[in-house]
Amino acid sequence: MMTGLHTVADIFCVGCGSIVGWKYETAHEKGQKYKEGKSVLERIKVSGPEGRTYWASHEAQVGSSDADEG
Repeated sequence: MMTGLHTVADIFCVGCGSIVGWKYETAHEKGQKYKEGKSVLERIKVSGPEGRTYWASHEAQVGSSDADEG
């Protein structure tokens, strides 16, 4: 990632052991401190009820990125 130096911890599925995302433990730059304690799950790696994968529609805005901040 190009958003600065971070210390992260993997988030894994207790059922299959796959890594499904990460949690920001420490942000080393002052402007990135808001990320500490926040988690990111990779939607493609998370299954919903009955094993279906969660998909976001192209119209839905799931979240914002650093590029969206002004």
